[in-house]
Amino acid sequence: MPASASRTQVAIVGAGPAGLVLSHLLGRSGIDCVVLEDRSRAYVEHRVRAGVLEQSTVDLLDELGLAARLHREGLVHHGILLGFGHRRHRIALSDLTGGRAITIYGQQELVKDLIAARLAAGGPIEFEIEDVRPVGLEGAAPAVHYRKDGVARELRCDFVAGCDGFHGVTRAAIPAGVLTTYERLYPFAWLGILAAVAPSTSELIYARHESGFALHSLRSPEVSRLYIQVAPDTRLDAWPDERVWDELATRLGTQDGDGWTLRRGPVLEKGIAVHHSFVVEPMQHGRLFLAGDAAHIVPPTGAKGLNLAVADVRVLAQGLTRFYADGQTDELDRYSARCLGRVWRVQEFSAWMTALLHRAPDADPFAERLARAQLDWLVRSQAAARSLAENYVGLPYE
Repeated sequence: MPASASRTQVAIVGAGPAGLVLSHLLGRSGIDCVVLEDRSRAYVEHRVRAGVLEQSTVDLLDELGLAARLHREGLVHHGILLGFGHRRHRIALSDLTGGRAITIYGQQELVKDLIAARLAAGGPIEFEIEDVRPVGLEGAAPAVHYRKDGVARELRCDFVAGCDGFHGVTRAAIPAGVLTTYERLYPFAWLGILAAVAPSTSELIYARHESGFALHSLRSPEVSRLYIQVAPDTRLDAWPDERVWDELATRLGTQDGDGWTLRRGPVLEKGIAVHHSFVVEPMQHGRLFLAGDAAHIVPPTGAKGLNLAVADVRVLAQGLTRFYADGQTDELDRYSARCLGRVWRVQEFSAWMTALLHRAPDADPFAERLARAQLDWLVRSQAAARSLAENYVGLPYE
């Protein structure tokens, strides 16, 4: 039996963007919640993840009064560049979507803002907890058992929000046979570097090259984020920094005589990420609701993971607000259905963009010509470009 017990209305497991945004949404509605996180505050505030925020994500942060630093330091982009055939073409995102755009702002910076604002508002966040175990999910009085500073604790609640990522404990707490899993592993990975050098271009470059995909992104005016396609079993020691820079220069380069050169600088971080698509249905069981990476993973090509997590918790907050306002469960009952419509739209877009821009290991000349035809059509057809732009900047919330 836990030595210490407490109570809240909603227990949120995970202090990533999903859990933290949910805590602010619930706080706005006067709903008590506690955020539980097994990592330290320093760890979650400094782990480098996604950096592309959709228009709808920025709009929601504005609504919550959480976007002041984002607007000061974030970089608004109104277009992206597609490289293929050793040339570069611009997709004018804002022109094609009625002024919508993306904002470059590192996930770790957003997490810092969300934590600081939540603590300033008196919202409890418990870091560095252990042995987290949701219990009683099928009844009316669930709880989360965990240990803090060696003491067994119990957090009693009405609902549990599982925002603890792909490897978290909340999805695993659902009994076998309840969830249906849909999954795809891709035959390539990204070798990514974070470099202390000013970006070589003012907009993101997505490049398809005969040697494989490359992406030129950024985290700030002084820090660049770059990726190249590699095999999933690639070893980092086979890619010293100079080899990575040389390969990036080859794949991102053009033959237009435009004088563009890739700026090189000290590599701060280097890692390999395997591409993976994953969805579980339903995203809820009893009094447990899964959100973000706990319920779905998308390949990073479309920059959708963080944004999809925020969309999930927006729907969940609406359902919880309705429940505490008038006792109605209709919106909570429809949580999975509402979220999964967007999840599968995003999965399709991310898989399409991934297939379009990467060279499959078994690609034959016919497949290569098909990909080139698609890319040619994207930059010639306004309708095709608009479809890409609408999905990339993020579909409006329903």
